[in-house]
Amino acid sequence: MAPTVARSTIDITPLRQANLPIIFILGGPGSGKGTQCEKIVNKYGYTHLSSGDLLRDEVASGSERGKQLTDIMQRGELVPLDVVLDLLKEAMLSKLSTSKGYLIDGYPREVAQGIQFESEINPCALVIYFEVSDDVMTARLMNRGLTSGRVDDNEETIRKRLDTFHKHSLPVVEHYGTKCRTISAEAHPDEVFQKVSEALETLS
Repeated sequence: MAPTVARSTIDITPLRQANLPIIFILGGPGSGKGTQCEKIVNKYGYTHLSSGDLLRDEVASGSERGKQLTDIMQRGELVPLDVVLDLLKEAMLSKLSTSKGYLIDGYPREVAQGIQFESEINPCALVIYFEVSDDVMTARLMNRGLTSGRVDDNEETIRKRLDTFHKHSLPVVEHYGTKCRTISAEAHPDEVFQKVSEALETLS
């Protein structure tokens, strides 16, 4: 039986009317997504939203929905797409008055998520995919693991995370076709950001 979490009733009319650009940010673990999102926020005034962070914040809040999410994750089950979408809607609405656009980080994780997001909120304006080889991502994460203390920064877990990423996210890149900009992210972050800026300038 699929896990159930009560859905919120959310009026997203203001979000649709504002019609701010929405950019999906894709890239494997260690691809430098976080660094580039920070640079985009600083230069363009976009709002950076990570579905993973929103889930963790909801769990930490101790809300009824947070408790239900904790139960789901402790059973090793996937959080329903509807719930992730509700969290994103709420976060986007709360930042609407101060935002010039949205960076949805690590989303969609699969094609169905993207389709549901676009049907319930608005179509994305652009998808940026940060392409980095598995060897480079592994080396970066192993290096981070020396100081991060994160339990998932070890070689076996990294390999599994990369396999999951390729299996689910690469079809997303293919699905968005010409809307997707693939950027090689193995160079210095400033060089990568130059390419990101060129992609974003096409929206203005």
